[in-house]
Amino acid sequence: MQRRNFIKNASLCVVAVSATGFIRFNGTGYEGDCETTTDVLGPFYRPDSPVRNNLVIKDDPGELVELTGIIKHKDCTTPYKNAKIELWHCNNKGVYDNTSSEYLYRGTTYSDDQGQYSFKTVLPVPYVLGNATRPAHFHLMITAESYQPLVTQLYFAGDEYLTKDAFSSSPNAKRRILDVQVLPDGTKRVVYNVGMSETLAIEPAALEKIAGVYKNKTDQNNIREAFARQNELWLKNGVYGEKLYYIGDNTFEYRELAPGETGTLHYEILASGLVECTTTYVNKDGNKMVEMWVKEK
Repeated sequence: MQRRNFIKNASLCVVAVSATGFIRFNGTGYEGDCETTTDVLGPFYRPDSPVRNNLVIKDDPGELVELTGIIKHKDCTTPYKNAKIELWHCNNKGVYDNTSSEYLYRGTTYSDDQGQYSFKTVLPVPYVLGNATRPAHFHLMITAESYQPLVTQLYFAGDEYLTKDAFSSSPNAKRRILDVQVLPDGTKRVVYNVGMSETLAIEPAALEKIAGVYKNKTDQNNIREAFARQNELWLKNGVYGEKLYYIGDNTFEYRELAPGETGTLHYEILASGLVECTTTYVNKDGNKMVEMWVKEK
């Protein structure tokens, strides 16, 4: 399957502008627009990384840095205690550890009573992916009860590849291009605060029903697998999987390509016990491609 990114436009009633962004009315009062924007998961995610916030590897070269920030509730003010933060990135040669039991440059930590999290690691570097060069970036996945699991990427100011990359050059990434601070003692630090947002949740029984192996209706040799993990639906890939985003009515968004393209997967549970999946892609030129997939009993 091609990697595709579904861009969903949402309108807000903007009533004022502050130094931290927009202010909106939530039906009761005004609150800041501090939601962290998402970015593609990428093909190199691995679940179950060790619980640790020191990812530094002895004798492995790289610029030492601390990534730190505060996880906040949707009101942009209240710290979120015990949010799960997963970090992964490449090494100084642009390579990810996709197979070893050591989970190099991969780790999980939890926010404290003040919502704060921190990782000690090294700065990643740009690397070639296909016919393009991706700017250096951190991957983050934040999981907090009652909120949408957040997948995003953090970039670094001054990277020469920022304007050439479809994701870092997107307007959604503007607040995720960060300064690398040099502290008086010579150490480096990157600060990023995260604002959580709510999302729809799919019924677990339905999720388990639609998870499974699917065959393409027009090409029986074309097979893909959807699987459930922590009340979310994923499509299996060569490393682990690509996460789908539930938008209601047994429909999911697929967000793993460039801005401007759209993709949805609609699942229908038939009376016969079969499950059908209609996958619809629209490229940036408006051309649509529809594929039908079937899961057997």
